[in-house]
Amino acid sequence: QVQLVESGGGLVRPGGPLRLSCAASGSIFSINDMGWYRQAPGKDREWVASITSGGSTNYKDPVKGRFTISRDNAKNTVYLQMNSLKPEDTAVYYCNAFIKDSFSTVRRYWGQGTQVTVSS
Repeated sequence: QVQLVESGGGLVRPGGPLRLSCAASGSIFSINDMGWYRQAPGKDREWVASITSGGSTNYKDPVKGRFTISRDNAKNTVYLQMNSLKPEDTAVYYCNAFIKDSFSTVRRYWGQGTQVTVSS
């Protein structure tokens, strides 16, 4: 079994920083793309940022220049550094990863979500 466990969410004031982490564990042969999504109340889940196994990154336009996605392949962990946070960034943040197991099967896994609230 593979699990993704997120941490680092919380309450932060507008303009402040927050760093999310997401660690994968279990029967992992390799990890391909990893990324972050978010879901605000009453809205659909939306993609935020992604990173390939080689380190190439992509971002949703509203977070470009404020958020940075990175990964530590040795730790099977992906991070999301969020700076200059705005109230509209408030959402539950989910990590996801495309993971190949020991049987060479690639599946998409999701974390349980972590709440990020930006408020004064």
